[in-house]
Amino acid sequence: MRTASGWAAVVLVGLGAVVAQAFGRFTYSVLLPAIRNDLDHSNTVAGLLGTTNVLAYLVGTFVVASLTTRFPLLTVLRSGFAFSLGGIALAAVAPNVFILGIALFSMGFGGALIWVPSPAIAAAAVGPHRRGLAVGAVGGGVGVGIVVSGQLARVVRDRSGDSAWRDVYRVDLAIGVVIVIAIIVLLRHSQNAPTGQRVGGAGFGILRQMPGWIPITGAYITYGFSYLIAISFLTSRLEDDAGFSEGLASTMFTLVGIGAVLGGVMMGVIASRFGERRTLVTGYVMFAIALAGVLTGVVGVVAASSVVIGLMFGGLPSVIIGYVVRNTSPEAFGPSFAATTFAFGGAQVTSPQLGGLIADITGGFTLVFVVAIGFALAGAAASSRLPT
Repeated sequence: MRTASGWAAVVLVGLGAVVAQAFGRFTYSVLLPAIRNDLDHSNTVAGLLGTTNVLAYLVGTFVVASLTTRFPLLTVLRSGFAFSLGGIALAAVAPNVFILGIALFSMGFGGALIWVPSPAIAAAAVGPHRRGLAVGAVGGGVGVGIVVSGQLARVVRDRSGDSAWRDVYRVDLAIGVVIVIAIIVLLRHSQNAPTGQRVGGAGFGILRQMPGWIPITGAYITYGFSYLIAISFLTSRLEDDAGFSEGLASTMFTLVGIGAVLGGVMMGVIASRFGERRTLVTGYVMFAIALAGVLTGVVGVVAASSVVIGLMFGGLPSVIIGYVVRNTSPEAFGPSFAATTFAFGGAQVTSPQLGGLIADITGGFTLVFVVAIGFALAGAAASSRLPT
């Protein structure tokens, strides 16, 4: 049987990212207003559900730091699909907030097991000078999934109303099953035998051997705060505060996805030319400006800002991951990236709950986005400390 190699393997890994991140994590963001209305809960509860998903992702990164030293990366990735698809299937029939929370936890845990090995598998499929581009292409897969989820949510809500949000998860599940079957059958990955090395502390012992580990981890943490607040509450901000229709708000979310498709590859190319430090500093500043653009409520400005948010959403983590790939050995990458992702996940655990609480206290999402802007600027400051 023929198996995928080279860029075909990269495409398969990118499609896996669709299941792990777009379907398993960000579909909830675009469906948040519909779920909130149908299940009749507050923004604080909506944020708590988002936090449940991220908390599971955090737990998963802690677990995967150990798994990647004991099992092949491809085995870890495949195991994650069982949790992700199981969670999506449960969300498709969830009758209440409690069951949806369990589903989101399963999706988040599986997402970590899929996402952490993905960059190394993709990078190994191509030549050394193409690895940054391969990592960026995997990030672009998340954007493809966001485009699909955004448009699917728009069509479903327009035709059947808020109560039909489960249908979006049902379609996600059908697509996800096809993708996972293709990955299991076609994707192969060769690596040295796992060392079985004890990593301790979610992999930070190995990460500390990497030059610039403190500023790159700081940059990833601030990204975790800023992007998830923005992504989680973008459609809510536009519908509740700016008066956008459901269809128009979903279209803006789709523009984020389109930007994310391009962002990983584009930022990877720029980083190869100008270096990670300059690319990240500039990217975080652009991210902050785009978040401010959302606050204007002007359709054209919001549309342009949504594209830029997508570019940075896909591009910033691709540059960060590329930095880790470039500065670690293949054997050290799994624990090192798991450690940075663990720190990143810690930021994400608090950001949706913080955003929902602020929205309930203030009665809107303006201050929520101001907080996100502050974290984006902090990311620029952290990135400026990277070695040249």
